[in-house]
Amino acid sequence: MLIGEVARRSGVSSRMLRHYDSLGLVRPTGRTFGGYREYSDEDIRRIFHVESLRSLGLSLREIGRALEDPAFEPSDLVRDLIRRTEERLNREQELLDRLRAVDGSAPTGWEGVLRIVELLHGLNSPHAARRQQTALAPAEVPAELLAGAVLSEADPNVAGALRWALARAGGDGVASLASGARSDDVDVRRRAILAIAGMPGDEATAALTEALGDRDRAVRARAALALGSRGESAAVPELVRMVVEGTSDVEAAEVLGTLARDDDVADRIMSALTGELAAGDPAARIRLTQALVEMPPALALDVLRDLAEDDDRTVALLASALAAALG
Repeated sequence: MLIGEVARRSGVSSRMLRHYDSLGLVRPTGRTFGGYREYSDEDIRRIFHVESLRSLGLSLREIGRALEDPAFEPSDLVRDLIRRTEERLNREQELLDRLRAVDGSAPTGWEGVLRIVELLHGLNSPHAARRQQTALAPAEVPAELLAGAVLSEADPNVAGALRWALARAGGDGVASLASGARSDDVDVRRRAILAIAGMPGDEATAALTEALGDRDRAVRARAALALGSRGESAAVPELVRMVVEGTSDVEAAEVLGTLARDDDVADRIMSALTGELAAGDPAARIRLTQALVEMPPALALDVLRDLAEDDDRTVALLASALAAALG
């Protein structure tokens, strides 16, 4: 088959076929009496092999190696292609996020666009000091930009500055943070909830309430502490669980004590604590006994006096001391 017909049937231009020939990728088996390239069925199969590998993003040099080197491992090449593709997708996603940030800030002219781009450069700087400086700058930074930066910031000092700046912006940015709270990446969810905890408003409260069902203990704990501090009784089961499990149990007990100022909520808390005391392991029962001191004395004293007769000597001594302090 002559080069022109091969080009028509394969979709590979005659010029590219000649280029393949010059590189040694696909050399036609024969020549006509007039010197024209003549391709065999095997040559055409090789053309399709080359085109298939090109479609995976391989360079012509890599294709030549893949076709000629018997020791070449396709799996190594595929892994390398996956890595490069992921890097390219990350770059494209960063560009898309940047464009959306510029668009979302609603700049009224090129001066506004340039200001937003400058802020983005600062927030995305590889240097933590510059990121922190941008977050603390007196110039107003759009909340959407701050929210995006909070979700990706690993440096604790910079993250603290970003959360402070975001809280200063009021309730703006909660929607972006709430989206981060549903991320598959647990670190992103933790950053999102930590930031939402410092923001006011019903939207933030709703996002924190949703986070009580998160599969990560740290996310649930942070959400429960924040909700309890807002007077939301939905946090009670998770706060009690934190005491049982020893996850920020002292802080959880203090928040339970604050919630217990409401009589109805206090009864729910006491019921939960006493239920866990009956079933808990020794270490958990000690923490639960300590938590009782945060409850209203009128409710806690009778339970503590009963625990002073407990079979576990450590629990009994602790309960006796706490009852004496409250009484």
